[in-house]
Amino acid sequence: MNTPSSPALAWHILRRYDRDHLGRIALPVGGIATGTVALSGRGGLRDFEWANRPAKHYRPHNTHLLLWSKAQGYGAVTRLLEGPLPAPAYEGWEGTSVPNAGLPRFSHAAFEATYPFGRALLSDPDVPLLAMVEAWNPLSPPDMDRSGLPVMVLRVHLTNPTAAPVDASVAFSLGNAIGDDGVNSLAKAGRITARDVGGVSGLLYETDGVPTNAETWGTVALTTTATEGVSHRTAWARRSWGDSLLDFWDDFSADGRVDARESDGEDRPTGTLAVRVVVPPGETTAVEFLLTWHFPNRMSWTPDGRGEWLPGGGNRTGPPIVGNHYTTRFADAWHVAESVQNELVALETETVAFVNAFCASDMPDEIKEAALFNLSALRTQTVFRTPDGNVFGWEGTHDKHGSCFGSCTHVWNYEQATAFLFAPMARSFRETEFLHMTDRATGHMAFRVGLPLEKHARCWELAAADGQMGCLLKLYRDWKLSGNDDWLRSLWEQAKSALRFAWIPGGWDGDRDGVMEGCQHNTMDVEYYGANGQMAFWYLGALRAMEEMARHLGEARFADECRALFESGSRSLDADLFNGEFYIQHVAVPGGAVAGGLGHDPGKFVNGEPPHQLGNACLVDQTVGQFLAHVCGLGYLAEPGNVNAALSAVMRYNRRADLTGHFNHMRSFALGGESAILMATYPHGDRPTRPFPYFNEVMTGFEYTVAAHLLYEGRDDEGLGVVRAIRERYDGAKRSPFDEAECGHHYARAMASWACVLAWSGQTYDAHTGSLRFKPLADGESTRHDFWATGDAWGTAESCPGGEVLLSVGNGTVQIGDRLLRAGDTEIIPPGTEPVLQ
Repeated sequence: MNTPSSPALAWHILRRYDRDHLGRIALPVGGIATGTVALSGRGGLRDFEWANRPAKHYRPHNTHLLLWSKAQGYGAVTRLLEGPLPAPAYEGWEGTSVPNAGLPRFSHAAFEATYPFGRALLSDPDVPLLAMVEAWNPLSPPDMDRSGLPVMVLRVHLTNPTAAPVDASVAFSLGNAIGDDGVNSLAKAGRITARDVGGVSGLLYETDGVPTNAETWGTVALTTTATEGVSHRTAWARRSWGDSLLDFWDDFSADGRVDARESDGEDRPTGTLAVRVVVPPGETTAVEFLLTWHFPNRMSWTPDGRGEWLPGGGNRTGPPIVGNHYTTRFADAWHVAESVQNELVALETETVAFVNAFCASDMPDEIKEAALFNLSALRTQTVFRTPDGNVFGWEGTHDKHGSCFGSCTHVWNYEQATAFLFAPMARSFRETEFLHMTDRATGHMAFRVGLPLEKHARCWELAAADGQMGCLLKLYRDWKLSGNDDWLRSLWEQAKSALRFAWIPGGWDGDRDGVMEGCQHNTMDVEYYGANGQMAFWYLGALRAMEEMARHLGEARFADECRALFESGSRSLDADLFNGEFYIQHVAVPGGAVAGGLGHDPGKFVNGEPPHQLGNACLVDQTVGQFLAHVCGLGYLAEPGNVNAALSAVMRYNRRADLTGHFNHMRSFALGGESAILMATYPHGDRPTRPFPYFNEVMTGFEYTVAAHLLYEGRDDEGLGVVRAIRERYDGAKRSPFDEAECGHHYARAMASWACVLAWSGQTYDAHTGSLRFKPLADGESTRHDFWATGDAWGTAESCPGGEVLLSVGNGTVQIGDRLLRAGDTEIIPPGTEPVLQ
C-alpha cells in the first residue's frame, strides 16, 4: 500500500497487519549500535534491549501506556493503550503471566509499518477517541551519528470522531530497573528525579546501588515535548497485595492526572509522566514522549554470561569493558533527550524523506519490505560500535546473549546494506578485517575478531575460505564506491597477503591452478575437501577483484598473475564441476599435510573419508560468488549459460511450494505449508550418509542471494516469488516481520535482502569515473523511478520520455561526472549520455 500517514509528517505505509497477524510483531526502535526497545503489534512495549545485551521478552516492571478520556455528558474511561490479548496468553499457573493482563484494553487493533516507523491502531466502542501508538527512531543514511541516537520517539495520536470536544490524558509509566537486564538483577537504590532542564520536561532514572563498572549501570530518561498539562510521579505508593497499582489506577482514572507519592526507600521505584489535552471535534491531537538511554559499559564478547565459546574454551577476549561510541557523545540520558528534542523536526524530516523516496520507487513492495525491515538488525544488539568508532557485529542474538561472536567474515559476507547506506560502517569492517584480523606476513585472516583489538584481535585460530575471499570482493566493492585510492593503499599489502594465503603449501590452492581443493572451512561450519562450486565462485570473484585493484594501482605483474589463475579456475569450474544441471563437489582427501589454521581437526576422517561434505548436492549457495560479482560489476565468473542452469536447478530441486512432507533433522525456520528454498537437495539419490549439517534447513539470507541473483539474470518473476515467500512467512502471526532468524534473532546474513534493491534497478556506481548506471528500460516502459544509494549518498533517478534522466540527491554527496552533487541538487542527464547509462 502507499497510504500516507497523518497527522505529523506523512510516511508511506508498506504493510498493514490485521488483528490476526499482530502476536509476533516486535519492531525494534533505537539507534545504530545503541540497542533497542520494541513496539509490539498491539501497541505495548517489550524487549528492552538497551543495557548492552539482548533481552527478549523483558520489560521493566509497571511499564505501560494508559489513556484517560472523558466526553461531554459521559463518565471517564481509562484503557491500556494496547489491543486485545490472543487466546494462548490466557493460561498460566496463576491465570496468566502476561504483563498488564488485568488492565482493560482496546477491543480492536491493527498495525502499520514502514521501517523505521510503526504504529498500532486502536479503537473501542466504549472509548470516545481513536488512538494510534506510533514509534520511530531517526534513520538518515549515510549519517551514522544521526542514525545512531539512543532514543525511541513515541507518539500517541488521539482522533475525535464526535461532534464535541473530548478531554484526554496519556500516562507513560516505567519502572526503574537500572541494574536489571532480564538475566541478572543488580537493581538497588534506584531513584527517579523530575526535571525541567534545557527545554525538556520529564523524569531522569538513576541508581546509587549498582556498581559504576557494571554492564547494566547507566541512566534512562522519560521526557515529553508537551509544555502544558503535564503531571508526574517519581514513585508509586509502596503497598502490598497489588495495591500500588490500585492506588495509581484510582489516582489517574479520577481526572487524568497523577499526584506525587513517596518512594519509602523502594529499590526499584516506578515513575509516571502524564500529559492532559483537549481533542477538538473532528480533529487529531498528538502526545509525544522521548525514551532515551545511556549505558556505557559494553563488555568484550566473552563466554561469561553470553553462552559463547572461544578456541580451547578459554576466556581470551574478555571481560574488559570496551565501551560504546554513542555514550561518548552524551553525558547521560537526559543529555540525549535535550539533543534529540532540539533537532526532532529535522531528524523526522530526514527520516521521512529517506523512507518516502525509497518507497516511491517502482520496485515491488516485497523488495522494499525485505530491504527496509531487515535494516532493523543494525539497531539491535547484533551490532555495536566502540568509542574509537569501529563497528563490530555478532552473527545474530539469542534471547539473552549474543550469537557467535567476532564480526564473522563468512556470515557478514552476505549483507549488502551497510556498503550502500552507511559506507563508514562497511569501511570499518574492512579495516578491522585487513589491519587487525589478517597476519600481514602470512595472510592468515582469523574469521572472528577478538576484543579489545590491541590485545586479542587474532585470538581465533581458523581462516574461512569463503570469509577470506569474500572480504577481498567487499574491499573492491567499497573502494569502487568510495573512489578513495589512499584508503585502498592503506589495506593493500594485507589484501595481497590474504589472497596469497590461498597458495601456501597444503592450503586452499596449494598447486596454484585457480581451483580450491584443500581443506576449506566455510559458513556451513564444516570443512570441505576437494573442489566445489561454492568455494570456487568465491575464489574466482576474489581473483577478479584483486586483478582490477592491482591494475589500478599500477601492479601489472600481480594483476596478470590473478588473471591467469582466474582463467584457469573458471575453465576448470565449468569443465569439471558442472554436471550439466548444477555445480557439484569432487570430494578429495588431501594428498599431503593440511596447512595450519585451516580446519578444526583436519585429517580426522571416518573410514578414510571426510564427513559433512557436499558431494553431488544441488546447493542453494553454489553460485554465491557470482551474486557478489554482479553486485560489484565484475561480470561473469563462469559460463553464463551454466550459471543460469544452476539457478534453474536450485528453483527446480530445492524450492518447495509446501514443506508439509519435508523431513528436517536440524533447526526449523520454515514449517508446514510454507514455501521456501532448502539449503541442499540430492535430486539423483546420491546423498552422502552424513552431508553438511544444515542441508535440510531453510535460511533467509541464502534465499535472498538466490532471489537477487535471479533478478540480476533478468528472471524477475522467479526472484520476486522467492522474496514474496519469505515475507509471507514473516507475517506477524507466525514470526516478527522485523526479526529474520538463523543462528539467533536479527541475523546479519538476512541483510542480503538489500541486494534485491540493487538487482532490480541494475544500479552500479564507480566513484572514480562518476558513473551511476541503471539497467535499460524494458520493452514498452517509457518511464521508471529508481532509488539509488552509494554508501555516501542516496537519491532518486527518474527516467523520462525521450531518454532523459532526472537525478536527485536526497542526502550526502556523490560524484557524477565532473560534478560533486550534494543534498538537494538535481542533474538532468541527456539521452545516451554518461555518467548515467540507460
